Amino acid sequence: MRTALVTAVAGAVVAFLLGLLTFGVQATVHPHDVPLAVVAPPPIAERVRAADSAEVDIRVAEAAEARTLLADKEVYGVLEISPGQAMIRLNPAINPSGTQVAQQVLTGVAQGAGLPVKVEAPVVSAAERTAPLAASALMWVGGMVAGLLFVVLRGRRFRLLSSVTAAVLVVGSVTGLLAWWGITVSATALAFMVTVAVSFALLQAGLFKHLGIRAMGILGVLYLMAPAVAGQVPELLNPVYRAVLWSWTPFRFSAEGLRTLMYDGSISTEWWVFGGIALAGIVLLLAGKKAQADRPDGVVDVRVDQADRLPRPERQHTA
Repeated sequence: MRTALVTAVAGAVVAFLLGLLTFGVQATVHPHDVPLAVVAPPPIAERVRAADSAEVDIRVAEAAEARTLLADKEVYGVLEISPGQAMIRLNPAINPSGTQVAQQVLTGVAQGAGLPVKVEAPVVSAAERTAPLAASALMWVGGMVAGLLFVVLRGRRFRLLSSVTAAVLVVGSVTGLLAWWGITVSATALAFMVTVAVSFALLQAGLFKHLGIRAMGILGVLYLMAPAVAGQVPELLNPVYRAVLWSWTPFRFSAEGLRTLMYDGSISTEWWVFGGIALAGIVLLLAGKKAQADRPDGVVDVRVDQADRLPRPERQHTA
């Protein structure tokens, strides 16, 4: 009776926590302080400022300044108003969720001014929108499966070699998928993917070394919750999710970095983040003793040698 109650409660608690950390992120999405820029003559600029709200943060700027802000991803879209027309400029290197909100809001501003709207933005396919986060998730899964199999198959040596080799092969398979989807990555983007995959694999191998198969309790939960958060822009997330999850999840850095490099941008923070993750994985791999492999029957092999001469039970004589 007690076991039945404990397992039932555990299932309910796990379901609640996973729902809170995954579906809850998307269920609570609401824009707030989305940064946008508007270039307009003074009379229209005043009306645009009056349209500011809690959902958006509209900056009135000069044309050159607004385009610089867009290129630096400081704003999600720019509305340039000139006599008789309005132009919306978007940056494909910005998260699609952010550009979608920007286009909707800026279109409403232009229509409110009674102006026809044109949108200037490179055509981005569904594959290009999906690729950065998909590649990040697949690189995580590839390293995780390789580390798990190393434990299940009772690997003893060359764990470091196994993790690095798995990372390189996973990047090769992901690159092949991207090519099949019509996406060609640059040499810099490919180098970044290798860095991400190696750092993921090293961290996972280090956790598997110390925790054995129990590391799946950490790695699996990270995989379930991180993509749901990393796929959003911070201005759409509930502030709690933004602070507790989005601020540190490595999936966010890998997806944003790869998206930027796909459109010939440059990154710096992302290189340091994954260099640090790789270093943490190496430290875990070099520190301490490895976890004993978990046996399917749940019995731990204590490896008692015959030379220990432990007491034996007395022989029982039959009548």
